[in-house]
Amino acid sequence: MEEKNNEKQLEVELSIRKKFHKQLFTPFARALNEYELLSPGDKVAVCISGGKDSMLMAKLFQELKKHDKFEFELVFLVMDPGYLDENRRLIKSNAAMLGIPITIFESDIFNVVDTVIEGSPCYLCARMRRGFLYSKAKELGCNKIALGHHYDDVIETIMMSIMYSGQFQTMMPKLHSTNFEGMELIRPMYLIRESDIINWRDYNGLRFLQCACHFTETCSTINEDGSSNSKRLETKQLIASLKQVNPFIESNIFRSAENINLNTVISYKKDGIKHRFTDDY
Repeated sequence: MEEKNNEKQLEVELSIRKKFHKQLFTPFARALNEYELLSPGDKVAVCISGGKDSMLMAKLFQELKKHDKFEFELVFLVMDPGYLDENRRLIKSNAAMLGIPITIFESDIFNVVDTVIEGSPCYLCARMRRGFLYSKAKELGCNKIALGHHYDDVIETIMMSIMYSGQFQTMMPKLHSTNFEGMELIRPMYLIRESDIINWRDYNGLRFLQCACHFTETCSTINEDGSSNSKRLETKQLIASLKQVNPFIESNIFRSAENINLNTVISYKKDGIKHRFTDDY
């Protein structure tokens, strides 16, 4: 088994180095540089959920480590919020196969979220997950946590904020923690397309965990086109339909967050304070 795992690990790493270098490693390195996500002396908790995105992120960080341009440390952190045994086994077996030395810790998030009657259990789960990850990462001496959100997550978030929240906001490439002093969240997959992640996964014949919460425990076998109903899935499908009319729609949505002209904005918020165009008209 160990020999078989070693062969698969080398195969996967070669695919990142060669076949998918332009699609995966290049935008990964570009995001790190463009958004200044990594600095000498950093100790990063690479947060692994068991899905395709976070597993690839771990491999990309390992590849980056081989280049050794400056010194930094990695901890591959897995939080078990109450997974079914089969899902936890899948995460551990994939980590072993891919040569990712994971550190697992437990929490009771799923049990807590199960008691939620109103509101969004997914939102509560995500907030609680982040808090537990920050806490454990800080305990392990890390100053940053890395999450596996990608380019498509970013543009979907922009569209969702407009359509369902009546505001314009995006998923930032990095954030200072407001509750854990000295801690920072980074998103090094920010410029990687989800389709390229899927192509990498399928090329290597890999099977990863998808959604595995108590509300959707069968999600681990759902196809990429999805059968679960969610606002994010609706938004993903909307963007796909718009792309049939305008092939540049995805890049235009992304660039809209970089090209805001405040002279044409009625009002905006900065540090919680609302500013209107009439303030200095």
